[in-house]
Amino acid sequence: MQLFGGFKRGVVAVGFLIIALTGLSACAGGDQSNSSVVLTAQAQVAVATVDQSSLSYRLGAGDKLRVGVFGEPDLSGEFDVPGNGNVSLPLIGQVKASGLTLSEFEGEIREKLQEGYLTNPKVTVEVLNYRPFYIIGEVGKPGEYPYTDGMTVLNAVAVAGGFTYRANDSQVYITRNGGEEAAYQVGQSIRVLPGDIVRVPERFF
Repeated sequence: MQLFGGFKRGVVAVGFLIIALTGLSACAGGDQSNSSVVLTAQAQVAVATVDQSSLSYRLGAGDKLRVGVFGEPDLSGEFDVPGNGNVSLPLIGQVKASGLTLSEFEGEIREKLQEGYLTNPKVTVEVLNYRPFYIIGEVGKPGEYPYTDGMTVLNAVAVAGGFTYRANDSQVYITRNGGEEAAYQVGQSIRVLPGDIVRVPERFF
């Protein structure tokens, strides 16, 4: 009798397990479309975060650079990017910098040095001081401000005196590299880059 009773309890337990598994399967099947939507939204957020954090900085007027040519101290030094975007370097003269990444600018210098001057020049470029950014619209003190590395939209707003009482503090518009103005949700992950124009819109009731 004890053996039969144990067997009976085992059958009941297995039955409950099968019912539970069937229910989970049905729920998974029923929520498949919703899960896909959630995963897609999460992926889009992840992509947006990566896009913001991995933006390649492009040089522009107002940047101060240190150019180093290994073994050639006379060709190395600190240089400003002027309004025309061309940096005047020893020996090779004017080299375009505005609109280029650091690696692209290094390549331009390397190419010019190889034109009858050096066989295999090793060139490095770093930014000493970034050009300023601009913030306009519904902030306490709109205007031009020095850029600091890693700056976010909220940092920029704080530097400019914070939001006004009329501000829409959930959204900003950023114009970058002379392109079109784009809308962003305010948050710590939204980066500001040198030369950006940040506009804080007015809230409409």
